[in-house]
Amino acid sequence: MLSTLAAAVVPSFGPLTVTTDADVELAPGSIIAANHTSLVDPAIVFAALRSLGVAPVVMATAGLWRIPVLGRYLEREGHVPVHRHTIRAAEALEGAAAALAAGRLVLIYGEGGLPPRKDASEAGPGPFRRGLARLASTTGAPVVPLGHAGARRISSGGRTKQLAGLLTAGVRRPGAHVHVGMPFRLSDDAAAATARAHQAVTAAWKTAAERLGLPSAPAPLRRTQA
Repeated sequence: MLSTLAAAVVPSFGPLTVTTDADVELAPGSIIAANHTSLVDPAIVFAALRSLGVAPVVMATAGLWRIPVLGRYLEREGHVPVHRHTIRAAEALEGAAAALAAGRLVLIYGEGGLPPRKDASEAGPGPFRRGLARLASTTGAPVVPLGHAGARRISSGGRTKQLAGLLTAGVRRPGAHVHVGMPFRLSDDAAAATARAHQAVTAAWKTAAERLGLPSAPAPLRRTQA
């Protein structure tokens, strides 16, 4: 449902283009690790992946499940709520592991949230939390790096600016690009695995930004959060 809806809506924002590394395979039971820049980028990622023939479940903030209609769809399709900063936080990894075991692809945002900046410029992924590394270590699932660019030109900033961006995107037609890299396996060392995943997603994002002719300087790295 969400993938179908995204595929129908995203073209109204502007052109969406998708590339992959040669011979990329999105095998059942894979983790898709993506950068997170805008409230609209999940729709962009879903639309891009649908064009590649897959419909992942996503690990997303549990607050979305409280939104009427949307919450019911998320629950029905098996998406995984993340109860951040609560004693239920570990449940997200359990839910994601169960989805992987069932052969689903799981979309995870390694940064764990949106960047705090308000401008519409492109920048590389911020520091990754260690949930991705833990999930890969627990399940042995391959990780597929996905980088996207252009979402912040569609919607970014405060609420008013975000709404204005969405309402005018159809006229401005800013466009977005998604690039999918080669799957790889992570080591059991959480710090090393987190760094490896960040590097791979950054490389995929850089390819996406360059495809749009946007600057692709990586964001300054800070200490990785646990």
